Amino acid sequence: MTGPRRYPRTARLNELCREIVADALERVDDERLELVTVTHVEVEPDLRHATVLFSTLDPDADAEVSEALDEHRRGLQRAIASQTRLKRTPELAFRVDETVRHGARVEELLRRVRAVDDATDRGEAGGAPADG
Repeated sequence: MTGPRRYPRTARLNELCREIVADALERVDDERLELVTVTHVEVEPDLRHATVLFSTLDPDADAEVSEALDEHRRGLQRAIASQTRLKRTPELAFRVDETVRHGARVEELLRRVRAVDDATDRGEAGGAPADG
């Protein structure tokens, strides 16, 4: 008898599907999908549906990428079916992963705050008379 797994089945399945979809996308000959990263897959517990989150380098291309992914959906589902032992293959839906962009925005804001702090520190050090 084996002990309890430290990594829940749904998390393993999500990661497995993410790897399969990402690998299958590398083999798809569609230039709209060249700079797409599959960031996460969320498979529903009943295995009927899965949401594939993706990011692109060009936010203006999100709609075009979504359309391309929808066109290749059945092939991606076939890849999951052929590489897993699931009783049913989830129907895929695609959504932009906004967390990547939100993280980049937070990084930019933090960079600006640091720059203002650095400028303020330099101004105070240079403008204050020295006691002595």
